Amino acid sequence: MATLAPDLHVVAGDEDFFRHFGASSAELCGRSLFDLLHPSSPSVLREHFSRLHDGRRTRFTERVLGYHSRGRVFSGKLTGTAIQGRSDRLAAIVVMVKPDDERPEEEPTPTSQKLLSPLEARILEGVATGASTVQMAAKLYLSRQGVEYHVGSMLRKMKAPNRAALVSRAYAAGMLTVGTWPARVRPEFIK
Repeated sequence: MATLAPDLHVVAGDEDFFRHFGASSAELCGRSLFDLLHPSSPSVLREHFSRLHDGRRTRFTERVLGYHSRGRVFSGKLTGTAIQGRSDRLAAIVVMVKPDDERPEEEPTPTSQKLLSPLEARILEGVATGASTVQMAAKLYLSRQGVEYHVGSMLRKMKAPNRAALVSRAYAAGMLTVGTWPARVRPEFIK
């Protein structure tokens, strides 16, 4: 459980909250809740928090993906509850995070092992947009075999059986931007 200021920055939390996110209170207090969540989570949550802030709702529960230490991602439920002040204005928000007990068979590898070269990042972006090998080769001034080599390398790194699974795993690991087209590899994943 944690207390958020109306601007959604962490003010305080209990030991379990900090343990779920793999950091100390000194590291997490003052940070935005959205910094702790996977990029796919904020689009849904912003509307829930807006309703809490406007008084249209007093509580919500939503499934989220959160970042644990070393870049691991966990899934769970986040419940937000509005705390009203004396003037019926929002004073704070209490959030409870309950991670799922089950761990997936193949956890995403920590981000420190998922770093891509700038060329691999551009190829992954091409795969995510559906570009063919020939199109990527022409755009990146590579041979078709060069593109296939880098795609194969990323398939092995991410233990993906095909290009669709590669893109899916890249999104699940938070490597690709969410809510923008074309998708881009986030800078923290590029060497």
